[in-house]
Amino acid sequence: MKDFRTLRVWNEAYVLARDAYRLTQPFPYTERYGLTSQIRRAAASIPANIAEGCGRDREKELKRFLEFARGSASELETHLLLSCDLDYLSRDSFEAVHSRLTDVQAMLSSLIRKIKRHT
Repeated sequence: MKDFRTLRVWNEAYVLARDAYRLTQPFPYTERYGLTSQIRRAAASIPANIAEGCGRDREKELKRFLEFARGSASELETHLLLSCDLDYLSRDSFEAVHSRLTDVQAMLSSLIRKIKRHT
């Protein structure tokens, strides 16, 4: 079992989730159960899956949860693109959060590759 809070990828994903909640606050009320909810759920799922994987006994299980986190990151990216295209997010806001998301995706992929080499 690893302490997920010591992982840089978890810390970056946690900040990303927090940012996603803040970004969606001004979204239209009509999106409360639509994009707002989807963005928040996908964003929160990234650090949550990393944490859950760290709580497992085997590296193979950790890898599986990191893959879930990477899938949630791709889902989040899609929702953010749509939000930007619908003018719910400014281009600057999108670029800032997308930059962090890209970093998280790269860290997840790197960690998954590292675990694959050891299993």
